[in-house]
Amino acid sequence: MGETASKPPYNHPEQPNGHSGGTRNMYPLIKALEILEKVPLCNSCLGRQFALLGMGSNNSSRGHALKLVFTMAASYMLRENTEEAIRILKVLATNGMFQPAIETLQKEGIEIGEETRRCYVCSGLMSKKKEVAEKVVSKLKEYDYRNFLIGCHVPTSLTERDDELKALHQIDTGESIKAEFNREVGKLVSAMTGKPVDFKNPDVVAVVNLENLEVTVNSNPLYIAGRYLKHMRGIPQTKWPCRACKGEGCPRCNGTGKMYAESVEELILAPMLEETRGDEGKFHGAGREDIDARMLGTGRPFIVEIKNPKKRNIDLKLLEEKINAYAQGKVEVHSLHFAVKENVRQLKALSEFAPKTYRALVKLDREVTPQELEQLEKQLTGQTIRQKTPRRVAHRRAMKTRLKKVYQVQAKQIDPRTIELVVTCQGGLYVKELVTGDKRRTRPSVSEILQTKAECTELDVIDVGTLTPQEIEEVVEQQ
Repeated sequence: MGETASKPPYNHPEQPNGHSGGTRNMYPLIKALEILEKVPLCNSCLGRQFALLGMGSNNSSRGHALKLVFTMAASYMLRENTEEAIRILKVLATNGMFQPAIETLQKEGIEIGEETRRCYVCSGLMSKKKEVAEKVVSKLKEYDYRNFLIGCHVPTSLTERDDELKALHQIDTGESIKAEFNREVGKLVSAMTGKPVDFKNPDVVAVVNLENLEVTVNSNPLYIAGRYLKHMRGIPQTKWPCRACKGEGCPRCNGTGKMYAESVEELILAPMLEETRGDEGKFHGAGREDIDARMLGTGRPFIVEIKNPKKRNIDLKLLEEKINAYAQGKVEVHSLHFAVKENVRQLKALSEFAPKTYRALVKLDREVTPQELEQLEKQLTGQTIRQKTPRRVAHRRAMKTRLKKVYQVQAKQIDPRTIELVVTCQGGLYVKELVTGDKRRTRPSVSEILQTKAECTELDVIDVGTLTPQEIEEVVEQQ
């Protein structure tokens, strides 16, 4: 009972004891001290080297914990190995910039110089996460969004220092500074705004330049789908640059830079951009009708891609009314609904393969009989048409031969030399050339079957059909 209890021996991290399992189990401690003996690191940059070890924490906490363990161990070591203890505490106080180590040394009467050290990797950047988060929140006030994502541009010099450190000390348990910064700032912004982070399909992406901490916001496109009707002839589907000046403006186009004063695209886009406060828009149609053709029936499916929209939560019914009022009866939209990027690809598949129905007024060079019209219906219904790229579009379409199906043809005599055709066919068939034959580039044709010159004087699209979701997927996979 009179014996004094002996002090347990201090075990340096490199020396295994009966409980530690050896040097391997002390890996974070060994590496942390090894790194701090070489360069100064903040808590985040030290902890990041061990980001893959231990869940439910963050790198700043990991770094603080490692420094605290060493401070406590060195404090205990002061009892019997003062020189080594002070050496470790000085490493923590200087390169670790760790206040508990500084105060422990001060208690021992050892003062650390006034020299201010900066983290070798981030130079203090990781201490500015809250400042950056506040900048992001301020920028996001301009936008209407449901969720967000944080991104950043990392200076090459910073990445090189981080990678060099890992390579020099053979660290394979860390993560990149970019991953940590994005995650931690994202957490702060989420807490400040109440909005969640979305990694797959965010409404907005705030990008931080880590060189100057400037923040830019990229609002991902907003997709609005619907159907449009074109009640007037002479309006192209999309803006058509002047052929003479290529859009620059010249006497031919009266300085507008356009072949036509307006288009379906422009009549729909203007109210959409005003409502969403987007920078620009892109119009996607399920095919297109000719300028001199009307689009009737239930209309043609379309999707508008609004780039960098600041407003997303919009009343689509009210938007329909605004577009229709702006178009003044020339164009009409209905069934507006929100879409996603994948729907654009499906829309293109729809334009190529979905059935379409046309009404064509045809002038003939001779009189035809009801029997000839009946024969015309029989020969074209169910027929596969071989159609080379028409001459009138050869300057803007690939030169190839297309095989397109005609599902049904109905012929009605208007007068001895005028007939009306209602043609239901596969998308992508040029109906005017089905009438004329286009100098035998389209076969068979109305002209070839009736053995007379035939001219399409009026053309209307009266129905654009749909494909089932399964059919759309099959078409997309084939492309």
